[in-house]
Amino acid sequence: MSDNRCVFVAGTGKSGISAAKMILKMGGEVLLYNSNEETDIRAVLQNFDPADPVKFIKGRLYPAQLRHVNLAVMSPGIPLAAPFVSVLDQMKIPVIGELELAYQASKGKLAAITGTNGKTTTTALVGEILKKGFSDVHVVGNIGNPYTDEALETKEESGTVVEVSSFMLETIMDFHPNVAAILNITPDHLDRHGTMANYIRCKEAITMNQTEEDFLVLNYDDAELRRFGQSGLKPHVIWFSSTQEPPEGLFLKDGEDIFFKESGTTTHIVNVGELQLLGKHNYENVMAAVAVGLKMGVSLLKVIEAVKEFKAVEHRIEFVRERCGVKYYNDSKGTNPDAAIQALKAMPGPTILIGGGYDKNAEYDEWVKLFPGKVKHLVLLGQTRDKISDCCKQYGFTEIMYAEDMDEAVKACASYADVGDYVLLSPACASWGMFENYEERGRIFKECVNNL
Repeated sequence: MSDNRCVFVAGTGKSGISAAKMILKMGGEVLLYNSNEETDIRAVLQNFDPADPVKFIKGRLYPAQLRHVNLAVMSPGIPLAAPFVSVLDQMKIPVIGELELAYQASKGKLAAITGTNGKTTTTALVGEILKKGFSDVHVVGNIGNPYTDEALETKEESGTVVEVSSFMLETIMDFHPNVAAILNITPDHLDRHGTMANYIRCKEAITMNQTEEDFLVLNYDDAELRRFGQSGLKPHVIWFSSTQEPPEGLFLKDGEDIFFKESGTTTHIVNVGELQLLGKHNYENVMAAVAVGLKMGVSLLKVIEAVKEFKAVEHRIEFVRERCGVKYYNDSKGTNPDAAIQALKAMPGPTILIGGGYDKNAEYDEWVKLFPGKVKHLVLLGQTRDKISDCCKQYGFTEIMYAEDMDEAVKACASYADVGDYVLLSPACASWGMFENYEERGRIFKECVNNL
């Protein structure tokens, strides 16, 4: 490989492959890397044409293998504490993430959405809003479509919205959205970030390069974000709140109507009865999306039109079917306790709940405290089922069953459900161990429900 355009790409999942393909389109050469000795090299290289200048290495990384490399791109799932990163540091190779790589090549106006919960719904809704005001729209990032897949397709007239995780924000340098939003910050990914302080720092880095010409949408009800928004930031802050009327921004009044207050004028946006989304947390997502859409330049009438048309995204309090008077909802994207709390609160009646999965070092107390009087039965799966069960018993909740797989869990729910009940998959845990990802978990749940 030549000396001045070889890029090291760490990770061979969706993000890594996408980043590699983008580098090839830009005339670069790629050295793909996976630390897992068991990686199937042939399967990885099938993603590329035989003539593409791509080499692949796996296992332990050595300095001699990086002689011609002048840049490293990290996939979001790989922590900067991974052992091979010290070799990159030793060779003085700059390290960026897939998000930064895409940003450097993109054009047009950019909105970026982060937060512990609500990112996907808000990003999808912003995408629909942008389609009302831009001729070319790209909805990318953590929502499932890598930014690097579409960055080279963006034009000066494009509008792009990217869902950004804390992992992605660890490796930004120049990333600079015109409009950014931080929806909320609650404990998550502490197995990766170590402390809440580190996690918060990563989330708030989304504003790092914003200027006085930019906008930052923040949750007025989140104590950390209110402090952050009042700390003298460069971008203009727009608040949203579901509990009170902020100095400027969007608010929910009497649990029924959303208003926008700016420059002394208050405008009615929508009555929640006109929305096709359930739950107060979704009203917060709508308020954040409205703020982002308006500041991206979409007219108020077009924003309202998009908000009324929008339906829930897949795997986020997604209605599956009604059977024998019982309604089934798929909230597989509820991968932490706070997200699961919001989904449970959105259920209008008695609920049979499926929970459990991979342990991200989360605590389940606040979720479990909601169970009495709301959850009729809890069906637990996966690695965390003993931990969650023990937590339940501390709060006097004992209607607990274990299931070995999703099919058994769904059948148990169906047998215990009465007319008027709700069955909800909202695990409060990641899917790893039993499922490839939360999408697979949600799809299997829906298949099991539809096979009843």
